[in-house]
Amino acid sequence: MNVSVPNRTEPFPREEGWRDVLVIGGGASGVLFAANLLRQDTDLRVTVIEGRHLLGCGIAYSTTDSDHLLNTRVHNMSAFPDDGEHFLRWLRGREDGTRYGPESFVGRATYGAYLSCLLAPWTGSGRLVCLKANCVAISERGTGVKVTLDDGAVLKGAYAVLATGHVLPKPDPSGLVSGAWEAAAPPPPGEAVMIIGTGLSMVDQVLSLERAGHRGPIVAISRRGLLPRSHGHGKPMRIDRSDIPLGAPLSRMLAWLRGLVGEAEDQGATWRDALDGIRPWVSTIWQNMSVDQRGRFLRHAASWWEVHRHRIPPASADRLAEATAAGRLRVLRAAFLRAERGEDGGIRAVIRPRGARLEEVIPVGRIIDCRGIRNDPERNASPIIAGILAEGAGRVDPLRIGLDVTDEGQLIGTKGEVSERLFALGPVSRATFWEITAIPDIRVQAGRMAGFIAAKESAGRESADRA
Repeated sequence: MNVSVPNRTEPFPREEGWRDVLVIGGGASGVLFAANLLRQDTDLRVTVIEGRHLLGCGIAYSTTDSDHLLNTRVHNMSAFPDDGEHFLRWLRGREDGTRYGPESFVGRATYGAYLSCLLAPWTGSGRLVCLKANCVAISERGTGVKVTLDDGAVLKGAYAVLATGHVLPKPDPSGLVSGAWEAAAPPPPGEAVMIIGTGLSMVDQVLSLERAGHRGPIVAISRRGLLPRSHGHGKPMRIDRSDIPLGAPLSRMLAWLRGLVGEAEDQGATWRDALDGIRPWVSTIWQNMSVDQRGRFLRHAASWWEVHRHRIPPASADRLAEATAAGRLRVLRAAFLRAERGEDGGIRAVIRPRGARLEEVIPVGRIIDCRGIRNDPERNASPIIAGILAEGAGRVDPLRIGLDVTDEGQLIGTKGEVSERLFALGPVSRATFWEITAIPDIRVQAGRMAGFIAAKESAGRESADRA
């Protein structure tokens, strides 16, 4: 059962409104938070506002391509941190669910369907409203918040949670470069396709082209030419907080990590077990780095970390290897300089191979930008984020990868003030948590934030009753 998002055609039905938590964004982050809050022992109500996608889907899970698989096994994809088998039980309740096990990699569209079902138990309960609308402004006013929708309607609530997902770059003004998540007509089947970036989005694009029977060459370029590694069998190493050199310079931290990998291999394990053991501590490590050390990591080590940390299913890795061996896929270390229109009206990609001084021009039928989702949150801001920044209710972190928030997700304003009622969840809060783009991490944040808001509201009511 999917939770529908009705078009809002009548005035908002809750005139008192201040008991609501307004969730801005109905993608994975928003739905995970809403489900975790509705499970709390509280009478707070939830209003989820989503204007583009089916609830839970967002850009990550809106795909309809069956070759686009989750990069994490079933046993790590439950919506609830305290119920690790919830997703597996849901899968096994479907007609085709018996073929899945805890170690399976399922399609992202299947997971999108799971997320869309999460709120079904509260449909019609009076505690949940889902609106199909876009938010254009938000403000904190005394004991609550107000949100303005794109049709001019104003909603009010006790708290608001920004779950707006990834910051997407603005479309290429020339129209010569397609975004990885833009709907576009298939490229001419015999012409070359250039993909900028060699990460997870590139993998999806290659698999889709292969599935569609594309016959032309595919050229993927990036500065280092690194491809995501494949998952393998193993068991995370046990790592305690006291084992980690928190606050150490980046060079020492990387040396410690290399030593950890060596220790794993000495025990008959692999580097995967070492990295998986670190996973619960990634945000703690990030938060103990100085801004300078974080910047050095982003410049010099992030690409290496991501291809080892964010791995792909073996089936996807096999498909890439097959395409490479057959000459259909070529990976180059090069910088993308620009796209231009040739004299014949075709598209030309201008690149500079690594170590070369001269530019190289490659005629292509399509250029797809898969350079990832770490984009400047102010330069590519949605209207609601732009308004928050303009009013000083929020600020961009010094490295410009997200909004500054507290450990509980509360927005920090331009003067350092902490909001009591505005929260940020998921990728928009990556400046504080770094790895907050995958479900295993987002669900922990969602559960913690839901508990914090429920406790905060309960304490506030008790104080008011005593007064």
